[in-house]
Amino acid sequence: MADDSNNFALEFRLHELDSDLHKRFTDCVFALQRILSNYKLIFPGYTDHSELHSLTVIEFCSELIGDRLHLLNKNEIYVLLLGCYFHDTGMGITAKDFEAFSKRIDFGDYFEKHPGATKAEQIRDFHNEYSGMFVKKYAELFEFPSEAHQNAIFQVSRGHRKTDLMDESSYPLALPMPDGETVCLPYLASLLRLADEIDVSAERNPKMLYDLEAITDGVQLLHHKRHRAVKELKIEDEAFTLMVDGSDPVVDELIFKMIVKMQQTLDTCRLAVNGRTPFEITQCEVRVCLI
Repeated sequence: MADDSNNFALEFRLHELDSDLHKRFTDCVFALQRILSNYKLIFPGYTDHSELHSLTVIEFCSELIGDRLHLLNKNEIYVLLLGCYFHDTGMGITAKDFEAFSKRIDFGDYFEKHPGATKAEQIRDFHNEYSGMFVKKYAELFEFPSEAHQNAIFQVSRGHRKTDLMDESSYPLALPMPDGETVCLPYLASLLRLADEIDVSAERNPKMLYDLEAITDGVQLLHHKRHRAVKELKIEDEAFTLMVDGSDPVVDELIFKMIVKMQQTLDTCRLAVNGRTPFEITQCEVRVCLI
């Protein structure tokens, strides 16, 4: 769980630095709230991907940044905040957008390896790319201040999974903004990717977690049980510590796989940030504490 002292720290800082940019952000959030809930139409049994998840991801970003928030400029905060809100918009796209966006996404050998992939599976596995396409298509609706802001939000939102954070063309260290400031894309995308990855505790979706009989999909039921077993996530200076209820052996393997994936994501983000940018991710390990 994120530290309450960091709740809304990014939003308050943005308002302090530029009230007009903050208003643009809040106007976007107002429009996105209903859009984000559309994921339920395609993934009714999934853990939460609504604006509530976005809020939690923002809180985790604030905690990861910690006392280094003053090092971020107003454009970096604006891009990070909206990246957090846009990163799952691809989970609930319309059928028309799905068809249009699919023509522009590079799926590589995905369909050779997954010949029977359903529409839902395709969206799930590439929802970061669909989210990026959503940002581009509806940029005018959300009134981003400039094309540079749009491109930054596009790369950060799609960068929450799979993309190569070491790619200098997609994630430059200093993307110029119209006002002369620059935006450090590998840092912002890494923060979002890591914050999204560590949103695994039982608070992720309380309604589903305590009403498991409502879930009919066996795989999703196991994933919800996994989330229920993770009672708390502690963000410490050197590690992420998961407080796990180990009473259900059925979810042990899922917990182990989740820890491995979290560590891989942490390693990737540390490499991109500590190796490429003037910023730092201090955590280097994912730990488990059985309770």
